[in-house]
Amino acid sequence: MRLNSTVALTLILLSLMVAAGVVSAAWGYALGRKALQGITQPDVRPASSVGESDGNPPRRDELVLLKEADILTDVEARMNGDAAVE
Repeated sequence: MRLNSTVALTLILLSLMVAAGVVSAAWGYALGRKALQGITQPDVRPASSVGESDGNPPRRDELVLLKEADILTDVEARMNGDAAVE
């Protein structure tokens, strides 16, 4: 039984593609492992432990909304070269 040259070439190319995929996967794994070498997972979730000992929920900073007129006045002053208005 003689092996067809087309079948042989197909099998060679298929085996080379599989080998290239394995080498690429191993290289990517090694590269990612080296990149994350110094990174550790946090011990606890910081948001869940803050303030729970007192029974109070964790305190968040209050959102301060600025008035549009104040923002426009500040921008116009900066565009005219005046001192920064606080």
